[in-house]
Amino acid sequence: MKKLTFSLVLTVLSVVAFAQADGWVAFAKTKFDAKYNEKAGEYFLFPTFPADLKAQVGKEIELEGYYLPVDVEGDAYIILSKFPYAQCFFCGGAGPESIAEVTFKTKPRKFEADEFIRIKGKLKLNDSDLEHGNFIVTEAVLVK
Repeated sequence: MKKLTFSLVLTVLSVVAFAQADGWVAFAKTKFDAKYNEKAGEYFLFPTFPADLKAQVGKEIELEGYYLPVDVEGDAYIILSKFPYAQCFFCGGAGPESIAEVTFKTKPRKFEADEFIRIKGKLKLNDSDLEHGNFIVTEAVLVK
């Protein structure tokens, strides 16, 4: 019984630690391979997510980073970057593991370019839809 209780406590603590840990570090464990897309006529980076990250799908995570002013039709989501705009995936050469697509529970206030914010929400991973990011946080709320 003691072993079962100890094991349960360790499992709970690891989930809590992941939720509070730097999500960017967890995302960085993802491997990317360039694959040719016939429809688009160019190469794209496709992810292979590690098992520990897949295990967190649907669970709450926290991320902090910089709001990127990307023109998203209808403001359905925002892009959060580990790095400021000049160093981000789109402009500065960072990798795809350094951005997350964030969909809020309720429409947030307007953000300024490069505004540093913290959000929390449920993790979703995307390995095939080129219209969306690889790392998606749904039902997000603004923490700061």
